[in-house]
Amino acid sequence: MKIKNIHPTTCALLIGALFSLHANAQHAPPPQEKGPAAQDAMLHALEVHYPTPYRAMPAAEVKAVLDRVFDYLNAVTPAELINKTSHAPIAKLDKADPDAVLKPGDFRLTSYEWGVTYAGMLAAGAATGDQLYTDYTIKRHQLMADLTRLYLPVVKADTANAQAPIKSFLNPHALDDAGALCMSFLKAKQSGARVDYGQLVGVCAPFVTEKEYRLSDGTIARGGPGADGKPKMRPLQNTLWLDDMFMAVPTIALMGKETGNSKYYDDAARQVLQFSRRMFNPQLGIYMHGYVEGMRDHPELHWARANGWALMAMVEVLEVLPKNHKDYKAVEAQLRAHANGLARYQDKDGLWHQLIDRPDSYLETSASAIYAYALARAVNRGYLDKEMFGPMVNLAWNAVASKVNAKGEVEGICVGTGMAFDPAFYYYRPVSTKAAHGYGPVLLAGAEVIEMNKKFKYGLNDSGLMYQGQQQ
Repeated sequence: MKIKNIHPTTCALLIGALFSLHANAQHAPPPQEKGPAAQDAMLHALEVHYPTPYRAMPAAEVKAVLDRVFDYLNAVTPAELINKTSHAPIAKLDKADPDAVLKPGDFRLTSYEWGVTYAGMLAAGAATGDQLYTDYTIKRHQLMADLTRLYLPVVKADTANAQAPIKSFLNPHALDDAGALCMSFLKAKQSGARVDYGQLVGVCAPFVTEKEYRLSDGTIARGGPGADGKPKMRPLQNTLWLDDMFMAVPTIALMGKETGNSKYYDDAARQVLQFSRRMFNPQLGIYMHGYVEGMRDHPELHWARANGWALMAMVEVLEVLPKNHKDYKAVEAQLRAHANGLARYQDKDGLWHQLIDRPDSYLETSASAIYAYALARAVNRGYLDKEMFGPMVNLAWNAVASKVNAKGEVEGICVGTGMAFDPAFYYYRPVSTKAAHGYGPVLLAGAEVIEMNKKFKYGLNDSGLMYQGQQQ
């Protein structure tokens, strides 16, 4: 594993963080009485042995965690082409070769999970000043742009029989094929990346904004007629998956920024509110995972990662939605309601449970990382109070960081999960370091925690971690 020097920006962040923690540390006032102290006088100051470190992690330590993740992912996700039969490397393609495939690694470069990872690499690059993170995304985006230029005409000409290394992207059948990748393209383009994103966005954005199936009121759903003319059952007809708030809505909102067309902003905000009207439980402050149009009763299974996708969707929408938009305040209020609901269920050691409100279900890493990212972003943007959510985010980040092993793998990630209406399905979903869903969220969370702790003062007050104003 390559060891990288600490970036000067990271050193400055570390020094600032340590100074801030020391400068704001406070203790109980000294007793006014004179004479020998009673034996109970200082019991409140006894050392506490927290299983999860009880502190704000300095920026250099956050980056060290992210570096382990980067080194692992960079090694196991090659951005290279090979011949599918001989496995010989292909240095350059001048035309669409049906025998060319992406060199296999631990993870797929064109999955929705990797759309999140590309966004996480961009965020980590911005927060740490380390160009290696940014270059990871740009290199793979450039490869996809090159392959799209060569293979898109071939796939369009014969979608059934054409062979292409990224065919699922070039001929998308579901939001998983296009939504999160499109978000990463638009984020990179709008941050100034020097890749020609025209064809890439031209493939994925229309699928998300125009072609994906919707209910009669325009809500993104799973269903519609299949190739045999019968309704698609995913898993039942006209089903809402909470996951799809993220798979679709950030791309829709970013298209508003990309084009200046307010119809995309209107649609993004409407999706948030219509999903929430059907699936959010205001008494519990959390969302059910699945909803089926026409069902009278919906057993509520509050799956953690799906709640993370919903929370993340809202912070991404608010990032670009004009503040004077008619639905801005409603989306922000929904975000706060969800954040306050999630706050009730954080485990004492920092993570959240697989089924949020069932503490006998296992603690799950990917959802906890998404919450850490989205809550920190909401604090940084002023949607949530730093005093309440800053300590919660740091506890969550410290717990998530403890799940990154020495190799850079993220442990405790629930594997890909469909939708069900019984608890056993969720309780017994396996976990694996090869579940791609946790890597992007860890990168996003670490990056946003660096930004939060750079922005706000924090320290111990009577042994409790407190956030106490802006950094000077």
